[in-house]
Amino acid sequence: MMETAVEMFHFVSEKLGIQWAPRGVPMTRRLQTLGAAGWICLVLFGEAITVLVYLSILYSSMWWLALAYAVWMLKDVETPNKGGRRFEWVRNWSWWRNYCDYFPIKLIKTSELDPSKNYLFACFPHGVVSSGAFGAFATNALNFYKTFPGMTCHMITLGGHFLVPLFRDLILALGGCSSSEESILYLLDRRKHTGKCVALIVGGAAEALDSHPGEYSVILSRRRGFIRVAMKTGAPIVPVFSFGEPDVFRPFSNPRDSRLRRFQEKVRQWTGISPILPIGRGLFQYTFGVFPLRSPITIVVGTPMEVERNLEPTDEEVDAVHAEFTRRLIELFESEKSKYLKDYKNKTLVIT
Repeated sequence: MMETAVEMFHFVSEKLGIQWAPRGVPMTRRLQTLGAAGWICLVLFGEAITVLVYLSILYSSMWWLALAYAVWMLKDVETPNKGGRRFEWVRNWSWWRNYCDYFPIKLIKTSELDPSKNYLFACFPHGVVSSGAFGAFATNALNFYKTFPGMTCHMITLGGHFLVPLFRDLILALGGCSSSEESILYLLDRRKHTGKCVALIVGGAAEALDSHPGEYSVILSRRRGFIRVAMKTGAPIVPVFSFGEPDVFRPFSNPRDSRLRRFQEKVRQWTGISPILPIGRGLFQYTFGVFPLRSPITIVVGTPMEVERNLEPTDEEVDAVHAEFTRRLIELFESEKSKYLKDYKNKTLVIT
């Protein structure tokens, strides 16, 4: 009976094309898979779970604790715009190291950074959920401090995330700050501090909709805000490219004229978040699921582009700096792609 059941299981799996994970997987790889699974669950369900936890406390005998937190949260509402509140203990969790080792994610520098300056890291591409940038800049798993001595990094994210009770505190602990102009200007202000690296995913949620395996399409032509902020502070702009980022998920095809794409764009306009199902693998099989695929990501930090401080730059001046940055981003992609991409000769950077 048992043998018949096993044969039937294998028959059904074969017919459905399901590739199951072997039972003899080493514990280190199991921990890596668990780290990646926990991370994507945090991304997809973290805010909903923390809201439910908060409401369960509010409607319990501990209601006074929830109210006290709400009062404190209101007083703390400006923290994401004023440099955040990072905790190195949280950034050093072993969870993040297992997560980075899963793909694996690597951080490569091509130039030294001066701790007496602040830098704006302009990161591309966004990918489905910025898997590589999170590991490199929101955690210490890749030894950012050793790679860039004297520097600390803040990853920029949507301000709306900081309105979610409890979840906001985790983002702040990881060094996250709001994507508002006020926030980025504060972080880059050399009169307040130095040695700051501000990691901004320039393409944002809109760019996520163009993420498909093997394709490198970034939104840059209509992005001018990050250039203007850098000019106002005189902070050098550093091109950063995540090779392999589009390969860790396999989203549904969504051509620009399709109904799916129109729906995604509409939701993004309403919420600021792109509704994408991150299709990858499952916990015990490799065929389908929402967990990321085990595919390498290499974050290459390029050479800083010096920017002259200009408190009121004109459109023409912004355009000139933007054109130079675009040239440098293309140069970084073309000079480094042979090291980190298979079939690199057929890979091109599409800028929209």
